[in-house]
Amino acid sequence: MPHAVITAGVKGLGKMISEAFLENGYDVTVQYRSNDGTVEKLKEEWINYETNVQFVNGDIEQKDDIHKLAEEAQKFRPTIDVLVCNAGPYIFERKKLIEYDDEEWDRMVNGNLSSAFYLFQAFIPIMRKQQFGRIITFGFQESNQTPAWKYRSAFAAAKTGLTSLTKTVSIEEAENGITANMICPGKITGDMKEASIEAGKLQLDSETPVGRPGTGGDIARTVLFLADQQADLITGAVIEVTGGVDVLHRYR
Repeated sequence: MPHAVITAGVKGLGKMISEAFLENGYDVTVQYRSNDGTVEKLKEEWINYETNVQFVNGDIEQKDDIHKLAEEAQKFRPTIDVLVCNAGPYIFERKKLIEYDDEEWDRMVNGNLSSAFYLFQAFIPIMRKQQFGRIITFGFQESNQTPAWKYRSAFAAAKTGLTSLTKTVSIEEAENGITANMICPGKITGDMKEASIEAGKLQLDSETPVGRPGTGGDIARTVLFLADQQADLITGAVIEVTGGVDVLHRYR
């Protein structure tokens, strides 16, 4: 049975991704940072998968916690087929670069870029031994083109760095049967983060060219596609799942 590791996998898009893997026959290691009762609720919700899922507490901004995650994942199942780097802090307040303080800058870079470096270093050696692995990271619209993103300078800088890092790893590890790809979600807000594609199709969204809101189901479906054993020819790709919406230039 294949084994997937998902960071920040108990809420929002992460929950939908974790659930999709479980429903498709994977064993799943779910990392989470803070426990506000969500894990207990999920254990009840996923009772049919209780032998197929483990929860590991930790902070992906801490190198030691990343190594703990890798160790706990291997104790649960010795092989690790998929690593989904879903976790990444975000500052919702709109502010210009000059208004960021040191702590905010460090958190954006450490949580969205440096954490991926440490995750890759922890999990790639395991995948190399297997001669198989699927790594999936998350960016933002047009991050493949290093665009300007007004009021999101720190986050955008970290994610465009992650885009290049993902592509570089895809080339370096191709000989080891490991792929690395990035998904760039569009506008997915509120309840839609944990909604299915079917639920999204029941709503209208005039701001999205396809006419409906994006959902966590859309992202989970894309993750499963990239994780498939037959998806080995797709590596170094940056896939936008946006419905054509333009979230980047709304303030320009």
